[in-house]
Amino acid sequence: MKEIKKILICGGGMMGKGIAQIFSQRKDLEIIIYDKFPVDVYEGIRINLTQLKNAGVISEAEIEDSLSRIKFTQNINSEEVKSADLVVECVLEILEMKQDLFAELESIVAKDTIFCTNTSVMSPTEISKKLKYKNRLVGTHFWNPAYLIPLVEVVKSDYSDDEIVQQVHELLLSVGKKSVICKKDVPGFIANRMQHALWREAIYIVEQGIADAKTVDDAVKYSFGLRLPQLAPLENADMVGTDLTYNIHDYVLKNLCSSQEPSSLLKELKEMGKLGFKSGEGFQKWTDEEIKTSKEELVKYLIKMIYKK
Repeated sequence: MKEIKKILICGGGMMGKGIAQIFSQRKDLEIIIYDKFPVDVYEGIRINLTQLKNAGVISEAEIEDSLSRIKFTQNINSEEVKSADLVVECVLEILEMKQDLFAELESIVAKDTIFCTNTSVMSPTEISKKLKYKNRLVGTHFWNPAYLIPLVEVVKSDYSDDEIVQQVHELLLSVGKKSVICKKDVPGFIANRMQHALWREAIYIVEQGIADAKTVDDAVKYSFGLRLPQLAPLENADMVGTDLTYNIHDYVLKNLCSSQEPSSLLKELKEMGKLGFKSGEGFQKWTDEEIKTSKEELVKYLIKMIYKK
């Protein structure tokens, strides 16, 4: 099994910075961020770490310690890139861009360097298409914000070696992530399939005039949403009984949305330029202050849930 000491992050955007921050917790790891564009990766990571410091999670000394293990380069042929033991790709969600990056990296790094692709929905099998050694690549779906959300889905492609999947899984556990293994390369992996099944029904309820958007969100926040972190769906089904769950599904499932196409309401909002926070209106209207508050409150909530601060 390959010893992992140097981790290369390809992409210095929001996800790349968050992932670099995660690995920087381990004192025995060296992290290199590669981006073809000049990016101030340290500022973004420092902002994230300062949020944790302000909540009493870490100290200023720990911030400096983490930052000292992170380097940045714009040179893909640099020695830092060549000597990487593991690569985490987090460029744009464009299939060909990901394929070409890995194909280029394969000609630069060692034959046993592990490749990880951070994609929320794309197939790791398809992403590995241009690789000679396809067995070295696995999916690693980090959730945003990466430095706070514990879950990482390690996705096995049609070619991934089981040993590599397990090693990546254990590496993520070692830096405090809640790593889970997705045994099959299916669209949406595990969590996004469930999340968007919920979103489909939520949008359908609004589209059908059953309730407005604010009411739908409140119904989630103040009922099953409160208990989900403690009582997840299948444990809940066992708690109430699989017989009762069967009876409920036998009655209600035929009435739920089963469309395999995006909602006509969602399409209408998109075409009207009502893009949510981006435009100030989506399913609801948002002021700049409300947008700012929503983002800040999410970070506060996550820190409280994870660190009890």
